[in-house]
Amino acid sequence: MLSFIENFWQLFVLSAPWLLVGLVVAAIMKTWIPMDWLQKQLGGDGVKPVVKGALFGAPLPLCSCGVIPAAMQLRRGGASKGATVAFLSATPETGVDSISVSYVLLGPLMAIVRPIAAISSAIIAGLLVGRTEHTVSNTRVASDTKAETAPTKSCCVSKAVVTTPVEPVAAACCPSKVPAETEVATTKTSCCPSKTSAAAANTKPSFLQQAKAGLAYSTGKLLSDFYLWLLIGLFFAALVQTLVPIDALAQYGSSIWMMLLMVLISVPMYVCATASTPIAAALMLMGISPGAALVFMQAGPATNIATISVVYKELGKRALGAYLFGVIVMSVFFGWLLDVALNYFDISVQGAMQHQHSVLPSWLELTAALLLAALILRIVAKQLLSPKQAS
Repeated sequence: MLSFIENFWQLFVLSAPWLLVGLVVAAIMKTWIPMDWLQKQLGGDGVKPVVKGALFGAPLPLCSCGVIPAAMQLRRGGASKGATVAFLSATPETGVDSISVSYVLLGPLMAIVRPIAAISSAIIAGLLVGRTEHTVSNTRVASDTKAETAPTKSCCVSKAVVTTPVEPVAAACCPSKVPAETEVATTKTSCCPSKTSAAAANTKPSFLQQAKAGLAYSTGKLLSDFYLWLLIGLFFAALVQTLVPIDALAQYGSSIWMMLLMVLISVPMYVCATASTPIAAALMLMGISPGAALVFMQAGPATNIATISVVYKELGKRALGAYLFGVIVMSVFFGWLLDVALNYFDISVQGAMQHQHSVLPSWLELTAALLLAALILRIVAKQLLSPKQAS
């Protein structure tokens, strides 16, 4: 029990700084990135928005939890399901920080292969999700068309169908001649723009006001939408980490079965791209193939339970199935392809074993964890007090 609590707290502390970064990114997207531009870039069907979603997310230094609020804001800003999934998959699998750590611990070859595999798998997953969304929309359109063309019987007489032409409302907005009886009554509520209203419309909030409004949204409404799913995901991740030690995996050797086993272990586990790199290096030194290590570094960050829960809640069951299928299959495929290529060209990948250490200072991680816990407790307190206030 104590070991589980310790693992849960360590995971919470590890994820807190990156989750706060994700909330800041979501606030920036909410406040300063025009929603019509996002909808134009990532909305609609086809390959282009999915590719853009993967390329936008790949360099961002956000982990599995940090990408959740940013992806949710993208979706609510008009991005398609496919582009959202591509962003959600590519961002935690790779980034500027994880690529640099990969170069140090795994060598230049793995530092090159890792982002290529991450972007490719994200595009495939996004295209599969977009295909399911397109299929569902076509089914709905077909059902709506049948409903519109179906003959209907009206119980109303034919005279009731006769319509009387109505003058456009906009033309009568500010009439030139107003009856004397109504002129006085409509003076105070005139729809014609006045000088004071035009001046009020031109005034824009200051930079500080915009930043405050964006942070209030991301740490309030947005965080309240997924904090419970995040805690549930961390709970199961800590449970898996407590019951299944990572060191025990090395005894199974290097094979396609080892890759599938890596998938089974990494899917429910929370591990970000940067933190997974030293684990992968240690596993490679213990005999696991680079392909199996690549599967762990891709499937782990992209398919943890916290992300799965949010994808199911925000995008639906079909999108979740396509997302998991695309990420898992492509991870295993690139892992297998890497091992085949290394054996064919007789290349040996040796990870320079380093002492595992935290990417951020411990005081910074602890401060971020306490701040995140305070934000969640504030939301919980408001939710508990709101029914009492309403009554």
